[in-house]
Amino acid sequence: MTDRSMTLSWLGIVRLGLVQASLGAVVVLTTSIMNRVMVVELALPAMLPGALVAWHYLVQVLRPRLGHGSDAGGRRTPWIIGGMTTMAFGGFLAAVATALMGTNLVAGVALAIVAFTLVGLGAGGSGTALLVLMAQRAGPARRPAAATIAWVLMFAGFVVTAATSGRFLDPFTPARLVEVTACVAVVALMLTMLAVWGVEGAARHVAPVAPEARGFVLALREVWSEPASRRFAIFVFLSMLAYSALELILDPFAGQVFGFTPGASTKLSGLQHGGALAGMILVALVTNAAAGTRAASLRVWTMGGCAASAMALVALAAVGLAGPGAPLQPVVFVLGLSNGVFAVAAIGSMMQLVGQGASAREGVRMGLWGAAQAVAFAGGGIVATTLSDIARAVLDSPAQAYACVFGAEAFLFVLAARQAAFVYQSQARRTSAAIPVVNTSAIVSASGG
Repeated sequence: MTDRSMTLSWLGIVRLGLVQASLGAVVVLTTSIMNRVMVVELALPAMLPGALVAWHYLVQVLRPRLGHGSDAGGRRTPWIIGGMTTMAFGGFLAAVATALMGTNLVAGVALAIVAFTLVGLGAGGSGTALLVLMAQRAGPARRPAAATIAWVLMFAGFVVTAATSGRFLDPFTPARLVEVTACVAVVALMLTMLAVWGVEGAARHVAPVAPEARGFVLALREVWSEPASRRFAIFVFLSMLAYSALELILDPFAGQVFGFTPGASTKLSGLQHGGALAGMILVALVTNAAAGTRAASLRVWTMGGCAASAMALVALAAVGLAGPGAPLQPVVFVLGLSNGVFAVAAIGSMMQLVGQGASAREGVRMGLWGAAQAVAFAGGGIVATTLSDIARAVLDSPAQAYACVFGAEAFLFVLAARQAAFVYQSQARRTSAAIPVVNTSAIVSASGG
């Protein structure tokens, strides 16, 4: 897709990963910290921030259209910077709206809807263009490792922002929330601009865009008609629906079934996220050692991660039924490990598949998969919490209710694994080549060696 002179170095890949960290920094403020402020400090119904977060995901169904804009223009950098600018401004407005809710609830909610719309649009435009640029400019062998780096840096953006802003938010006041958010937004935007500076190259390096690429409906139909693209979108939706469904019920499950305090359940969520990071590192280490073998194929890791996630969810249901004294923490860690494995393998697959199909459609293709993920995240928490409420009303104990929900999530992961098999079969038939092999040999060097 790119000549050798245009291939990103590992430093260039890390630089683009910093954009992902910047996106994560704004997201964690709007979806986590402001969520807590609305519920705790302002004593508002938890449904309000939940609806706002779901809305910011639903707005991202426009990702294919945003990706098509970068296809038609032939350059990704303006969309990355423009999207980050929109997102940063939306995050700032969200803080202003949250502060306003304390004195004028109706005006605050109205402004928050506008703010979360901007956050969703910014995330969709910037995130889609970023992944396409990374896929286009990273060599084929480096794309899976690039996906790992970007994902880890996104987590780093979550952690650093939450820890740093948390220190400056105490003692809390609405004005302090606005000030801290403004600082984070400015830093994120500046970091993004520095990260993408000169990476894409001059306009003369951009491949000509086919005239028909300017018709969005035609482009979307063409991408959807590609078996691998369509099936991968379904895989993303199923796997991310199962993944996101766990987010809102793990803490209540630990509290109701095992009697965990809020602090203890928060540590349990941290253990799950730590497991996810360990899973990503595991993929890097094993594929490095087994490069060129079946153990390093994206198919093995994607399907294996989904299958392991399904088994871990079944185990989680079992320890819930066993009650206090059962090995909850080890099971949660293994679940996070499995999630990390499938997630990074899926992103690696995304990077490999985005350029396979009709030309000048990379943004639409990546946008389609991003939209599938966004819809899954918007609905996952709602579906899981609704199912758990219904199950608790029908069944005798909370443990049985949560076991039913975990079983449904495990079934979704099984369906996702089957769909992933179809994706690779479609790809193999199209290219008449072997399954792509992950080569993460330089990932350790990229992190300091």
